[in-house]
Amino acid sequence: MKPSPQITIIEPPKSAFELNLGEVWRYRDLLMLLAWRDISARFRQSIVGYGWAILRPLITVLIYTLVFSKFVRIETEQPYVIFAFAGLIPWLYFSQALSSVTGSVVSGGAMLTKVYFPRLVLPLATVAVGLIEVLLQLFVLGGVMFWYDFAPGLPILALPLFIAIAGITALAFGIWLTALNVKYRDVGMAVPFLIQIWMYLCPIIYPISVVDPEYRSLYSLNPMVGVIEGFRWSLLSGSAPDWSMIAGSSTVTFIILLAGLLYFRKVEQTFADVI
Repeated sequence: MKPSPQITIIEPPKSAFELNLGEVWRYRDLLMLLAWRDISARFRQSIVGYGWAILRPLITVLIYTLVFSKFVRIETEQPYVIFAFAGLIPWLYFSQALSSVTGSVVSGGAMLTKVYFPRLVLPLATVAVGLIEVLLQLFVLGGVMFWYDFAPGLPILALPLFIAIAGITALAFGIWLTALNVKYRDVGMAVPFLIQIWMYLCPIIYPISVVDPEYRSLYSLNPMVGVIEGFRWSLLSGSAPDWSMIAGSSTVTFIILLAGLLYFRKVEQTFADVI
């Protein structure tokens, strides 16, 4: 007896507050496949290959060390090269993830018009790509810390938490930007400029202690401030971060993420037509 064909019914969301994340979980194989595709394609036909994940932050840190340690003479609790490297790693992951998430739907336009799958799979897959680079950069930072006879302590157990918050922050803002980028391509061109400005509003090349206490509460609304401070504390065991600041910025991030998911679900059914 010939088995009856399986029928899949595709319906639009029944409610404006229906996220339907269970559907994304059912397509997890596709999500992992897309993530692996992006990982393998990032450095394909490159002589240095994954070495770029190490060379770029390493050269950047050396320049920062020369300028801000020797010329400007910024005082830090740790050797400046370690201080800057520990702050740069989460920022590079966040900035690359934000850029990738913003362009994920537009770059996946060919798939959108041919086959059905939860559109949310595209931005989610890009967030995971940068984790490989984070691991490579942490390995190099570990070598630099060993050279300076600087060993991490128990706070290193919290490191995955801050990496996860950095990825969630990139997704929270990127989910809005990728949905808007489908209709307004100016968004994709504006993101690099936004990231450049955002970087100087984060304690990467300078410690948070140089920020006037009068403005520190406003400054800490930047969600990456808590991530970078927490990431650096996890590795270098210096001054503990302000946990209330991290909790506040994380709450704002989750609200932006939830609102972004709702907006994404609302407009995703128009993506194929607009692209």
